[in-house]
Amino acid sequence: MSAPQIWTTTRFDLDLAERPLVMGIVNVTPDSFSDGGQHLDATRAINFCERLLGEGVDILDLGGESTRPGAPKVSADEEWARLEPVVRAALSLGVPVSVDTCKTEVMRRALDLGVDIINDVQALRDPGAEALVAEHGSVGVCLMHMRGDPASMQQQTDYVDVVDEVRDFLRARLDRMRELGVAASRITLDPGYGFAKTVEQNAELQHRQHELQALGCPLLVGWSRKSTLGALTGRPVDERLPASLAAALAAVATGARVVRVHDVAPTVDALKVWQAFMAPRKHGS
Repeated sequence: MSAPQIWTTTRFDLDLAERPLVMGIVNVTPDSFSDGGQHLDATRAINFCERLLGEGVDILDLGGESTRPGAPKVSADEEWARLEPVVRAALSLGVPVSVDTCKTEVMRRALDLGVDIINDVQALRDPGAEALVAEHGSVGVCLMHMRGDPASMQQQTDYVDVVDEVRDFLRARLDRMRELGVAASRITLDPGYGFAKTVEQNAELQHRQHELQALGCPLLVGWSRKSTLGALTGRPVDERLPASLAAALAAVATGARVVRVHDVAPTVDALKVWQAFMAPRKHGS
């Protein structure tokens, strides 16, 4: 089954055929694993969004709650208080705006403002989330694989075959979305690197990532600065840019159409070179 070449979102139809897209991470949190606190102030977060725009970002992904391993939960009100001024400003910048949340109430408030994408690490399993997204007939959605929640996920890595189980989970969530009338063109799927997976499982999943393309939806992948890259290189989180770029290119080479990253400008440059040297050439070019 071939994946749609257009990702339909609230305000934009995103072309996934021409080149891989770069989703820039804007963490409006005090405790994210690599940049916690840097953009907690709304003004700084908005300025950072504008900077990413200048660096060539295709999508802004705004998050108000950390999903690092062991992260504590925050209330919907607190999460939205962090997000609201940044979401309002980002919606005026002329690029798609994604909100990274697993709470139905935060999704509702974001959708009321007109956000383009809901990016949910729990794949719309919060009560009411499925119906809410189904009611909004054009919002894009990213469904990610994760066991448990950030507080417990690293104790839930007992897979028989991690690729088979990730694929089965994503297929079940995709089937549920279709039951609710959500068009495939609105959906991307995320294998969830680093979420309830060991270093070895992440590597196996990346090696066989192309198998997920059989699900018939584009893949959105987030490798940026993750602990597996630190384990493979011995580098601390603030020295993982080369590893993050290598992982992003490996993900694209095995089928990813969107890469979610902290370092937008270097990723944009790396993908331009990959596109020129490695992407399949059109007939006659």
